Amino acid sequence: MTTTYAPLPITPTALKELRGTDDAGRPCEPYTDSEGGDPLRCCLRPVTPGERVALVSYAPLRRWAAETGANPGAYDEQGPVFIHAQECEGPAPSGGEYPFARPGALRTLRRYNAGGHIVGGRLLEIPDPVTEGFDAAFAEAFADPEVALVHVRAVEYGCFHFEVRR
Repeated sequence: MTTTYAPLPITPTALKELRGTDDAGRPCEPYTDSEGGDPLRCCLRPVTPGERVALVSYAPLRRWAAETGANPGAYDEQGPVFIHAQECEGPAPSGGEYPFARPGALRTLRRYNAGGHIVGGRLLEIPDPVTEGFDAAFAEAFADPEVALVHVRAVEYGCFHFEVRR
């Protein structure tokens, strides 16, 4: 039996808030991206040249904790993410593929418990085939019954890419 893990984008409610004031308290400053390629966390795909986007500070664990009543304490962190400047349709069906994944890229998979504390993690050099590599890493993470969610981040900049929940 194969388990399917769903990469979750930033929620529509959080996006609406971030388009006003980000999680660092700064106003959203949209711009037209002329180059494209940056990872959109609202749609889980790269920016297309000419799209209106914003780079905002996002605190994914803080927002999850607000939904669940968890208290991440010092594990709460925020970082930059790209989003569409206006409301968008969100991600297209992925067909089981993981976003922002290319063989050879390095990712950290941080595991959090229901209280919002880190309970482990691992470095993943994305293999080819990508899907099987991520599936195995998530199966390993969720084999620990204490793990409630996993955050996937880029190693180079620490950017939050997406989360997977139990």
